[in-house]
Amino acid sequence: MRRKDREITDRKQIEAIMKKATVFRVAFMDGDRPYLVPLCPGYEDGALYFHGFNGGKKMECLAKNPNVAFEFDEDTVVVSNEDACEWTMHYRGVAGTGRAVILEDKEEKRKGLDVIVRQFAGRSIPFPDEALARVAVVRIDIEHMTGRRNGYTD
Repeated sequence: MRRKDREITDRKQIEAIMKKATVFRVAFMDGDRPYLVPLCPGYEDGALYFHGFNGGKKMECLAKNPNVAFEFDEDTVVVSNEDACEWTMHYRGVAGTGRAVILEDKEEKRKGLDVIVRQFAGRSIPFPDEALARVAVVRIDIEHMTGRRNGYTD
């Protein structure tokens, strides 16, 4: 990272950004081109989870190439200035790479959905088996990630 003064090295701070997020972006590989999608995240124990339609372009991309990149940004605020060159943005963010695994086992899917729901609802909500069968749940095993901030000290 070029700007070491903006780097977040504390794992707890990086995880706090991911746990606070309501949207993250995942880049899949569609042949030789990236395919970027905003999704609802769940984060727990070094893995990200998302859910979606049990088919479609995301799943097609993952079937061909499980390597993904992801990005979170939180607490974004534009800071204006009379001097156009001095405008900036305050933010906290995380970017990384990993390998995606489409979960097939019913209990693994249930766990992944539970991680996502707890991130949004703050509690577990049961999933009927019929609903579980219709949804795809994907776990991203994080291989590398970095945190970055501007305008915040923690």
